[in-house]
Amino acid sequence: MRLKTALLGLLLGSAVLALPACNAVRGLGQDLKSVADAGEEAID
Repeated sequence: MRLKTALLGLLLGSAVLALPACNAVRGLGQDLKSVADAGEEAID
């Protein structure tokens, strides 16, 4: 029973850490896209 509790805690802790990382990567992708769009507009 103690092993199940420890594994559940580890799983939940990992999920809590992974969710903000996904948002950070998504935000970085949006930033790079906006920079690319601005560069394309400047070239045109």
